[in-house]
Amino acid sequence: MKLTLRIWRQSGPEDPGALRTYEVDGITPEMSFLEMLDSLNEELIERGEEPVAFDHDCREGICGACGMVINGEPHGPDRTTTCQLHMRHFEDGATVDIEPWRAAAFPVVKDLVVDRSSFDRVIGSGGYVTAPTGSAPEAHATPVPKAAADVAFEHAECIGCGACVAACPNGSAMLFTSAKVVHLNSLPQGAPERETRVLDMVETMDAEGFGGCTNTGMCTTVCPKGIPLSSISTLNREYLRALRRGA
Repeated sequence: MKLTLRIWRQSGPEDPGALRTYEVDGITPEMSFLEMLDSLNEELIERGEEPVAFDHDCREGICGACGMVINGEPHGPDRTTTCQLHMRHFEDGATVDIEPWRAAAFPVVKDLVVDRSSFDRVIGSGGYVTAPTGSAPEAHATPVPKAAADVAFEHAECIGCGACVAACPNGSAMLFTSAKVVHLNSLPQGAPERETRVLDMVETMDAEGFGGCTNTGMCTTVCPKGIPLSSISTLNREYLRALRRGA
C-alpha cells in the first residue's frame, strides 16, 4: 500500500502548527496504525529529518495513550484505540489526515502529543477511596450486589484516552468524569465519599477548562471501551443528590 499522510507538525505549545505532507510506501494491511507511523519515522530519521512525535505505551489497547484524530475521527474509522487500528481499514492510494486531540484542556506539547494531565487532576480530586484497608481483603469480605458490580465493572473499563473530549463539539469531559464517578459510587466501598467525590470532581473538571455537555452523544460513538451515554445522566443525578444533601 502507498499512502499520502497529512500530519500536524508543531514544535511546541506556543509555536504555530501546520499540516505537512508525507508519502509512505510498502505499508501492509496487517500493520497497525502506529507501526505505519514507525515506518515513516524510520524514513525521516534516515533522511536526517525530525521524526513525528506521538504518544504510545502498551500498544495493546489498555493504556489509552495513543490518541490522535484520523480523518476527523478520534482513533480513526474503527471503534478501537489507535494502536489497535490496522491499515486494512484504508485503501491503497488514500490520503490520511492525522491531527492531535483538539480541546482547550489538552494543549499540544509537540506534533501529535497533547498534555492530558487535566484528567489526572480530575481523578486526583476524588476518583479514589480514602478508607484505609490494610492488606488485600478477602474476596467476599464486602458483599456487592450483582447489579452494582456489573455497573462498576462497565464504567471501570474507561482508560482515560480522551477520545470523548476530542469528539465532543464542546470539548466536554462529562463521559470520562461520569465513568470515574459511577464506577466508585456504585460500590459500597465508595459510599462514604459519594457526595464529596462527585462535587469535587465536577468542580475540578470545570476548572480545567472542559466545555459543557449538550448531549450530542458524539463521545459515546468514539469511546473504545463503550462507556454508555446513560453514565452522564447518572452523574447528573449524583451531583444533584449531593447538592441536596449539602455535602
